[in-house]
Amino acid sequence: MKNVTGYLHSVETAGALDGPGIRRVLFLNGCPLNCVYCHNPDTRKYKGGTQTDAFTELRAIEKQKDMLQSMKGGVTLSGGEPLWQPKFVKAIFEGSKMMGLHTALDTSGFLGKKADDELLSFTDLVLLDIKHFDPEGYKRVTGVDLQPTLDFAERLAVIKKPVWLRFVLVPGYTDDMNAISKMAAYARRLGNVERVEVLPFHKMGEYKWEAMEMDYELYDIPEPEPVEVARAKSRFEAEGMQVF
Repeated sequence: MKNVTGYLHSVETAGALDGPGIRRVLFLNGCPLNCVYCHNPDTRKYKGGTQTDAFTELRAIEKQKDMLQSMKGGVTLSGGEPLWQPKFVKAIFEGSKMMGLHTALDTSGFLGKKADDELLSFTDLVLLDIKHFDPEGYKRVTGVDLQPTLDFAERLAVIKKPVWLRFVLVPGYTDDMNAISKMAAYARRLGNVERVEVLPFHKMGEYKWEAMEMDYELYDIPEPEPVEVARAKSRFEAEGMQVF
């Protein structure tokens, strides 16, 4: 395995939200999306983080290996958009699999074409973030097209790669129930979506926008009420999906 340079924003050594068990989560720099609710806008610049390399990160992972295995966890690569750095992702996942660790890729799917078959062979689980199911709504929220994400989702379905679908509920932006129902039906038809996570919009990243002097258009948008979250979840449950 060749060493590969990567750009890293930060590391969470005991994450419990990005895949099964307790995980080492590497947040990579670089993202082609401009999500209006992004809570990590400081990860967008590809070379805005710390330069590192796969061997350095794998040594750190190896130090945690016993703990991660005992907690039924593993390694998750998130971002930013990790597929902005596909060679680095592949190297980290290949090394992690050599240690017997579970691997998870947290991605928007927009750069799915950059994930070659070998990279996916080292990937146990894909956490696929679908921001909106209406093409116009998706572009309003992200600034890019929806179709590349759907193409990646369908490719994952063909190879039967396990997927956890993630959807952020933002009042006035992603809460169209017709679009949510269509997303739920689509997830069921794919056949490889093991669970769905409906994530309520939150404002914990707002301070980053302010610090970076970026225009944040969601200042006046409230977090969704529990009843709104339950309504969105019900659309997926109606399709027989396991929802969290």
